[in-house]
Amino acid sequence: MITDPLFYVFAVPAVMLIGLSKGGFGGSITLLGVPLMAFVVDPVTAASILLPVLVATDLIGLVAWRREFDRSVLMSILPAAFAGVAFGYFAAALIPADGFRVLLGLLSLWFAIRWFVSSRHQEHARAPNRLRAGFWGALSGFASFVSHAGGPPYQVYVLPLRLKPSVYASTSVLFFAAVNAAKLPAYFLLGQFSSQNLATSAVLLPLGFAATLVGVWIVRRIDPASFYWITYGVLIPVGAKLVYDGVVGLLS
Repeated sequence: MITDPLFYVFAVPAVMLIGLSKGGFGGSITLLGVPLMAFVVDPVTAASILLPVLVATDLIGLVAWRREFDRSVLMSILPAAFAGVAFGYFAAALIPADGFRVLLGLLSLWFAIRWFVSSRHQEHARAPNRLRAGFWGALSGFASFVSHAGGPPYQVYVLPLRLKPSVYASTSVLFFAAVNAAKLPAYFLLGQFSSQNLATSAVLLPLGFAATLVGVWIVRRIDPASFYWITYGVLIPVGAKLVYDGVVGLLS
């Protein structure tokens, strides 16, 4: 287990944000976990420690939101996400993660700004589209495998559908629970689950559980307008952080 107090200064808020995300605020908040912990440990170690926490907190989200998901959305996007995870496993050593972080960060910023400027004024929801679902689902699965950054691609497809907040939360929890479970064998085969990392994950789990319950409580009580302001708004700092981390990594 990691015993450095400085590690927990960054790990505690990272796990709290992950818990809020698993409680129904969507996958974008989870993006901040690895960057925060990467201040004190390398990104691979951070991702390895966080994955068991992600999977465990998924269980609470599944219990809380298991009945309100949109089956058609999941059936259209999940197969492509699994393909993205598989591609990430085979291509992880070939594709620079920092370059991909820059791309995801720019996408996050573009999508958030686009919504605040124009999309939020649309009266009608965008219709589901299997081609778009396949593209963004695959990108989400790959990004999730690389750095637990599958939130923005998922949101690019799902948010314009304008699902009811509880349905969006339920669908998101089920989607990321399935994707995270699919990542476990790949991480194991890559040797990323050391005894020290797993012990550290176990120490952080209770905090993740508590934050997930808080997230469920908030989402069930927030009005739809505020929900989407928060969900889109969080993409801005997330996107900026991804761009910064990616550029620094590419230049170092």
